Amino acid sequence: MAKANPLQEQLLKAGLVKKSKVAEVAREQHKARHAKGPSELNEFQLEAERARAEKAERDRALAAERKAQARITELRAQARQIIDDKKVPRSGESEYRFTADGAIRTLLVNDDLRKKLSSGAVVIARLGDRYELLPRAAGDKVRERDASMIVLDHGQDAGNETTAATSEDDAYYAQFQVPDDLVW
Repeated sequence: MAKANPLQEQLLKAGLVKKSKVAEVAREQHKARHAKGPSELNEFQLEAERARAEKAERDRALAAERKAQARITELRAQARQIIDDKKVPRSGESEYRFTADGAIRTLLVNDDLRKKLSSGAVVIARLGDRYELLPRAAGDKVRERDASMIVLDHGQDAGNETTAATSEDDAYYAQFQVPDDLVW
């Protein structure tokens, strides 16, 4: 039994408390001083725990954002690699004009490439500040990774409404002859 303090001894001699009650209080005091178990969290500890949880949530959000940015960068790098590997060599003296970024751009192509561009067998992709010709399959792969790199694709469906309007226009303009040597 722990040694009782003088007040406890006086209360015990006076008969106001029992010996078992003094021993119980002494054990509780000893446990409170040397306790290793969970103690009640005070206001500062609760605030610190809340701050730790908020920081962990911010860290998770930042990690997810970094991971998404890394994925976008990786897809763009794959698209650039596809363009470098699959580009169609350009040759010819005929100018092919198209719009990109609100400006009219020009590529020199031959008649065969012009026909392929018009039919959609070949697409135009942007690689940095230059434009490259790609076969349809490579253009589709680039579009899957980064659609903003595809500048011109005549083979892609533009939508049902525009197709209906185009077919009406085509029927109307079919009655007019177009010169064979007309090149835009």
